[in-house]
Amino acid sequence: MAVYRLPDTGFAFPDPAGAEADGLLAVGGDLSPHRLVAAYCAGVFPWYHEDTPIMWWSLDPRCILLPDEFHLPRSLARVLKSGAFSFSMDMAFADVIHACAEPRAGGPEGHTGTWLVPEMIEAYINLHRLGLAHSVEAWQDGQLAGGLYGVSLGSVFFGESMFYRRADASKAALAWFVGQLKAEGFSLIDCQQVTANLLRFGAKPVPRAEFQALLVRALKDPLRRGSWAHGIAAGQSLE
Repeated sequence: MAVYRLPDTGFAFPDPAGAEADGLLAVGGDLSPHRLVAAYCAGVFPWYHEDTPIMWWSLDPRCILLPDEFHLPRSLARVLKSGAFSFSMDMAFADVIHACAEPRAGGPEGHTGTWLVPEMIEAYINLHRLGLAHSVEAWQDGQLAGGLYGVSLGSVFFGESMFYRRADASKAALAWFVGQLKAEGFSLIDCQQVTANLLRFGAKPVPRAEFQALLVRALKDPLRRGSWAHGIAAGQSLE
């Protein structure tokens, strides 16, 4: 079937059930905050390269992590107990996303390289300024050792990317962060793609329809908008 081309006006997305077998749902549009929020609310995310138009994806199966089902491997528990890292949120968003932009293999369409092209970085920094995108940092000896970033709406956190500069830093940041989300009543973490690393932590693939149902429920919960530098708290509405 033909891939849907987004119009220049309006922010609605087609039904994710109509995505191609590889998950590609639509192309085109822009990366404005309104369109990105509409995409995440529809269970859709952007992933593309500089030599392609903006591509929007809805994977089936979808990898999710339920905070109550998080599994902490013993080796990582020892790392956390050792105090090798300290953690923060929203203290170095730009540094984290630029580190995540370093080239790597993978992506829904099988490309190698970075999907975080400059306009993507700018778009998520804009979302961060609006209090909708957040970073998690792992620090060691005063240096940024690893971290992750994503988007938060309702009680769902849409994980986008992770990086590490020191062994176990990103994994430790994830484990610490899941504890923060669980304490604040988050019900769903969207991991997008299935990876062996995520499966170790209790993530699991679910059919698209199941993910969409979980998403609808999670989006009904209060919005935690604003900086999380001093903890996650309910913030302003999207209006």
